[in-house]
Amino acid sequence: MTTLGDLRRAPNALASHYGRFDVANRLLLTGHSHQAWPDVALHGQLEAFTDAAAAVDGKWERAFAKAERVREGFRALLDDPGGDIALAGSTHDLVVRFLSSMDIRRRPRLVTTDGEFHTLRRQLARLAEEGVEVVRVPAAPVGTLAERLAAALTGRTAAVLVSAVLFETSRIVPHLGSLAEACERGGVELLVDAYHALGVVPMSIHEQGLGSAWITGGGYKYLQLGEGNCFLRLPPHAASLRPVVTGWFAEFEDLAAVPSGRVGYARGGDRFAGSTYDPTSHYRAASVLDFFAEQDLTPAFLRAVSQHQTGLLAALFDALDAPPELITRDRSAPRGEYGGFLALESPRAGELRKELAERGVLTDSRGNFLRFGPAPYLSDEQLEKAIATLGELF
Repeated sequence: MTTLGDLRRAPNALASHYGRFDVANRLLLTGHSHQAWPDVALHGQLEAFTDAAAAVDGKWERAFAKAERVREGFRALLDDPGGDIALAGSTHDLVVRFLSSMDIRRRPRLVTTDGEFHTLRRQLARLAEEGVEVVRVPAAPVGTLAERLAAALTGRTAAVLVSAVLFETSRIVPHLGSLAEACERGGVELLVDAYHALGVVPMSIHEQGLGSAWITGGGYKYLQLGEGNCFLRLPPHAASLRPVVTGWFAEFEDLAAVPSGRVGYARGGDRFAGSTYDPTSHYRAASVLDFFAEQDLTPAFLRAVSQHQTGLLAALFDALDAPPELITRDRSAPRGEYGGFLALESPRAGELRKELAERGVLTDSRGNFLRFGPAPYLSDEQLEKAIATLGELF
């Protein structure tokens, strides 16, 4: 079994499984955006081609089995056995289907924050242009965010849309269970974007009081599943909803039935299904999920690794004693209240990202935030080199 000590040393004990990405010899600090894929991911993609070549159109039975393996993976990550999971290529696809199931005519108000990822930011902004009332609650201070979102609810509110971890600052949003209770009392839907949580911040939706919430996210970031692996967890009452944006896979099992005159929907997660998709992503994801299981990379263990790595990065950055007007970090909370990356605030964030890349350190930036995202396959020595390189830039 892999231990935290095995991962701290160079070479990292997991690095050999990521030979195609050459993680042992690269400083890949983009773990919050695009982690490297283990070599088994390629095996999954080849298996998809092999199945298509052997079975042609008959491949779909095998592809659906892979899709179910992906659903099982997300259920496990949410600690929601038996939960209904819809799959799609992007969270945007799923959010649009979710919104299309709301009664916006009767409740034309959506509540969100000013700290959401572009998926929600852009789509909600466009809806606002068409007359939907969109209320953006300031994300800071994060400690009272859930309470302030609840206070923004009215009888006209259809849904609240909020992240579990804020994508710019890495702050975990607390008290979402209390927000879920307020939404349930008011007949308001709650959508939680868990993309920046899964893989670095364990979730147990029932223990957290989120059983009535919709949860969306995907595997492109910390889970190493690659593109095309997003999900929407449906609460039990979703069985009565009829999304306007719907694909023919939402009635796949009933295609031979005589049309009744009213559009029908499948049971479970397929109620929010789309249409024909490329199953290669699910083959890749299934292989990676099996790899994580074989390596015992559980949510609790991955959280421990992430906390060690981001804590080390923070301590190394503090030791640089950088001028705060040039670059600084939020020190208002312990590391346990942050997600899986270190956010450094700087007016030169974009420039620093480019200069670091020129020196072989890959990070990314969002606005004034330079983000260092470690991953389980990196050693402490690699993290030390990355921050030392940053120190050379000022």
